Amino acid sequence: MLRIEEVKPKSYEERINEALSEIPLYSSEWTNYNPSDPGITVMEYLTAFTSAQANTIPVVPKDAVRRLFLLAGLRPEKAKCSRVLIKAEGLKEPVNIPQNARFALGGMIFETKGSVLAGGEVKGIYTKSGDSFKDITFLARADVPVGGAVFGEEPAVGDALYIVTDSLPEEDKELILYAGLQDTYGRNPAPERAVNLFAEIRWEVYTENGFEEVKTRDFTGCFLANGEIRLRMPAGVSECDEAPVKGYCVRGVLTRADYDIPPRLISLESFLFEVWQKDTKAAAMIFTRSGKITVKHPLAGDEYILVFAKEEKGSSYRRYELSFEPDDEGRFVKYTQGTLNPEGKQCSFTLEFTGRKKPDFDLKDPVRVVMYSKDVMQQYEIGKVLGFDNQEFELPLKHLVTDSFSLIARRMGSDGAYIYDFVRPEKKDEGALYYHLLEDDGRIIIEDAGNYIGADLFVASAAVTEGEKGNVRANSKFMPASKLPEAKWFNPGPGTGGAYRELMKDLGVRFRRDIEKAYTAVTASDYERIVLETPGLCLRKAHAVIDEAENLVTVAVLPGTEGVKPELSKIYREEIARRLEERRLLTTRINIVSPRYVDVHVRGTVYVKRHYSDPHTTIVNEIKKIIDDVHSERGFGEPLRFRQVFAAIEALECVSYVYDLSIMPDEHSLAEYRDSDIYPEADVLCLAGDIQIETVTGD
Repeated sequence: MLRIEEVKPKSYEERINEALSEIPLYSSEWTNYNPSDPGITVMEYLTAFTSAQANTIPVVPKDAVRRLFLLAGLRPEKAKCSRVLIKAEGLKEPVNIPQNARFALGGMIFETKGSVLAGGEVKGIYTKSGDSFKDITFLARADVPVGGAVFGEEPAVGDALYIVTDSLPEEDKELILYAGLQDTYGRNPAPERAVNLFAEIRWEVYTENGFEEVKTRDFTGCFLANGEIRLRMPAGVSECDEAPVKGYCVRGVLTRADYDIPPRLISLESFLFEVWQKDTKAAAMIFTRSGKITVKHPLAGDEYILVFAKEEKGSSYRRYELSFEPDDEGRFVKYTQGTLNPEGKQCSFTLEFTGRKKPDFDLKDPVRVVMYSKDVMQQYEIGKVLGFDNQEFELPLKHLVTDSFSLIARRMGSDGAYIYDFVRPEKKDEGALYYHLLEDDGRIIIEDAGNYIGADLFVASAAVTEGEKGNVRANSKFMPASKLPEAKWFNPGPGTGGAYRELMKDLGVRFRRDIEKAYTAVTASDYERIVLETPGLCLRKAHAVIDEAENLVTVAVLPGTEGVKPELSKIYREEIARRLEERRLLTTRINIVSPRYVDVHVRGTVYVKRHYSDPHTTIVNEIKKIIDDVHSERGFGEPLRFRQVFAAIEALECVSYVYDLSIMPDEHSLAEYRDSDIYPEADVLCLAGDIQIETVTGD
């Protein structure tokens, strides 16, 4: 057994020298230390074994570390490709963009998941309050950075936002809007699918039957955060003449309007479509309709194609050979090249099953067509499943997208012919091939071979991503990889979601951060932090005071709402109380209060330098800035020092010196005046009161 002090990084040479030096301590008769001595040979074997143990014992296997984290409820975040919303500006008419269309930004590739409609012109954007409309169409122009209140300065129930366009997507398709806020006012992010705290909007589209409510996914929280709004189009969309201009009309009507701050937008973009930052190297497409199959994909022109089909219920796939001429024998599929695109590259082909064997199109996923890029086709075979624990395979690609990855497992069927199965990562069924995909490393680890011992593995589908690099900044210029009408292709908002797989060391950092974060409020600082992190609210400051005798915690909270002396609204109090109720100690009582304010009056005489324009206003503004606790870094109850005000005035470039100065609180019940300094109560903030400064010009 190794002793604890021996489990240290030592080389074999160090260990054998230590052993040789200790021989005389145990035996005076052993005098032959040459390698030919059998005792020395045995010692060398034992020392080598000890070195191997010492190098292994301190190392915790990755699988053990992963399982320990799982016990704590943590698992590594998987790799994700970034999602970006793109707009086409300058199209003469809407354009249908096919599935898997590619757009380039620098060296990165972005792809569409389905066919999308690009283009469409906004003819006008209006707000309606009562019977009057206000034109805010400038929000649709990205080159005009002018903000506007989307529902006016005093939103009310019934106020509406009208968006008039020259066209709309077809039935059951989505119209995607993107709202860019002029200012978020430091609002805490709200969790996804959270209930809107301050407002509710009913979105409608004008149809043959008038305005009809539509299914909506609003990620802005009723214009309280930057994000998208997705509207699913109904049937019978028709032109509307209720707005100042005629056209197809979408409107949002306020059904509840308790905004803490009226939402102001800097832009409102329409007719967006989404792309994902990934570069597909191998694609496995599924077809369910019988007859002639048309395959459209950017990899279609590379002509590295495999076709598989199911012939019986519960059976695996069989491979069909491509044929250019009809053949009634065996498993054949007639292959016909498609037309060339404007760049002269083939991007489609058709398949028609003509052989004696044919797929059963009543089965689930009856036909799969696999296409490879040239570089993947040359190394798409991975290896053979041997069945031992944690067998690893190297893949031809790194930084893979999990959702786009699958394998083909080839086995020998009962009839002596090959059968094929498509296997996705971490799909555990009885007898299934269960494996983990290490996306960044480009490896797979087979945890359970199931019924697939002896199977040959091949890449079926694979796409690579560039992780966080795909979270591109807003207003980046994209270039379509295929021929599309001339237009400006850009993203109004930044890319989101892109990330590589979380490493174990990063998971360890997250674990430590998680266990160090207090979820239960115990100390005053716990209460203050928990309050300031309340989701969906604009909060500037909080101060907690604990009364141990009464077992009472009083928390004064300054909201980030507008006004000279902001007060906590009912919604703010309820949300803060709900959050603290989940985290307080069982017997602790909570009291949430709005700030109290004390005006500070300033008197003084200041000598100013010559040749300065309006030094009086400069001095007064500086005094207001120093005293204003609402916008300064000074917290609740912090003293206002006389020397701070004095030094701030004297530091102004226009000031020669301060001749006379005094500061005084307006109400002594809110702040104590002592030694020329002001000491507010624990829930009190200072504000500038009456400021009377006499300026004297001269040396």
